[in-house]
Amino acid sequence: MVISLLLAAAVSIPSGFLLYDKAATVKDDDPETSWAVSGRTSAPLVVNPCERPKLGQTGRTAARTIVYTAVPDFSRSEQVILYTSESAARRAVKELRAAVGSCRISGYRYSAGTVKLGDEALTVTGQSYQGRRPAIGGERAVVARRANALVVYTQAGEWGKPAKGDFARQSKDARRMLGKICAIASC
Repeated sequence: MVISLLLAAAVSIPSGFLLYDKAATVKDDDPETSWAVSGRTSAPLVVNPCERPKLGQTGRTAARTIVYTAVPDFSRSEQVILYTSESAARRAVKELRAAVGSCRISGYRYSAGTVKLGDEALTVTGQSYQGRRPAIGGERAVVARRANALVVYTQAGEWGKPAKGDFARQSKDARRMLGKICAIASC
């Protein structure tokens, strides 16, 4: 156990490992688009109902986050987080599920579903509503865990009524990352 903790602490997420790393390095003169890259272990989860600052933070050893933003209201993000153990990563997924269920914002609702990826995974839908009807605006995320690693892919923008097809790109990206995550995770 001590050896696995030491290995987890020594492992980092190298630059160039994430799927969006290459695109984030390309110079873009468009003032309405931008990329942000962070290696902060304390970075908030990119899908974070009610923006809870400590959500999924316990036991992290490394994190890398890439966010693409296009004005006025489109964004997509990729986040890979390594935890000290598989149980710490499981706890982060459990905390996220609980946050989805308990977050109440007037005019904006969260819901979660399941998807078959990694050791466990969920889809998270954030959606604007006018009364009972879906309005324009929301986010769609896929969060998957394999061993002690968590991978998160989101897309936000002018979504209409939630549909299963809203998660196609995020699921594809999560599947690709899960295929290579064991190079840095404790699989």
